[in-house]
Amino acid sequence: MKMITSTSNPKIKRLVSLRKKRKARDEERVFLVEGLRMFREAPPEILREIYLSESFYKKERAMAERILTDSRNRKITAEILSDTVSDYVSDTRTPQGILCVAGQFCHTKDGTAQSGNPQILVLNRLQDPGNLGTIFRAAEGAGVTGIIMDRECVDIYNPKTIRSTMGSVYRMPFWYAENLENAVTDLKRQGIRTYAAHLEGKRDYDQEDYQRPCAFLIGNEGNGLDQEIASLADTYIKIPMKGQVESLNAAVAASLLVFEAARQRRLLSVTAVIEK
Repeated sequence: MKMITSTSNPKIKRLVSLRKKRKARDEERVFLVEGLRMFREAPPEILREIYLSESFYKKERAMAERILTDSRNRKITAEILSDTVSDYVSDTRTPQGILCVAGQFCHTKDGTAQSGNPQILVLNRLQDPGNLGTIFRAAEGAGVTGIIMDRECVDIYNPKTIRSTMGSVYRMPFWYAENLENAVTDLKRQGIRTYAAHLEGKRDYDQEDYQRPCAFLIGNEGNGLDQEIASLADTYIKIPMKGQVESLNAAVAASLLVFEAARQRRLLSVTAVIEK
């Protein structure tokens, strides 16, 4: 059984660079995927390389052999790493023993809004990988049709973000806007009503109608939406609070909004069926 046993190996140095540096990932147009679930859910066409740990190979010998054989048949690089090297490359405290290099997605601006009844999230300068990953999961669960982010948002291909999406990154269309103001303006031009989650909102979020095409604007965890972005919204909405809490975590706020929209759209579907 051939195995990479040195952390000085050029392949290992490259993997560490891909883990740590956005620039390295973007130059190669790839990202890292860790864990068995994330490997199994990955679209086969995006997989470029697969690395198994020595322990994974020994413990899951039959599965490991299938993975290696299938990879070679598809001309995908497949290697085994010593446990020391695997731990060195991993971004987690308890590595599961499987690491993949995958190709980045090529979603377009139009792809995030192409739907019979789009529901879109627009994210402004989100910085926390866990928040962004959670938003992707909530968005998929609520039926959001696309996510638009500015370049100041944390990198979706950050390993921590990828892990937090729990696979939703594979299925949720997203796009980085070079100019978020122009992107929001384009949405409005397409007839998509825009709602800013904002402390100055005059109406509670559940008092609005989200059954038609809509977009929710979500701002930075600490400072909220940039004023230039917020000013483009058709309506400011707020989440009513008890006690001394002023605002919610960005991921929690986004989740409430998209699931309220999902609830209203379910009611619309039920009403349509009854009327027939």
